[in-house]
Amino acid sequence: MKLLGKQRLQEFKRHYADARPQINSWEAEIEEAEWKTPHDLKAKFPKASLLKDQQVIFNIGWNKYRILTTISYKSQMVLVEKIGTHREYDNW
Repeated sequence: MKLLGKQRLQEFKRHYADARPQINSWEAEIEEAEWKTPHDLKAKFPKASLLKDQQVIFNIGWNKYRILTTISYKSQMVLVEKIGTHREYDNW
């Protein structure tokens, strides 16, 4: 998958250093993935939350942080829409 919106991730990692290893790992896994369907995604990330309009929430750092994405399986792209703490996520 092609990962778009990396600048959001970089900025977040500057403010939350404890999230760096988990976000770096997540980025690598996303860029290696070749998902054709949401079922393929759930096989790798069973705790990801599938929302409407191809949006997916990933839990990072033992559920301390959340990444909201939009995924195009056809185009093989993952767009990072938002990233935040669990508390910030509650206000999305």
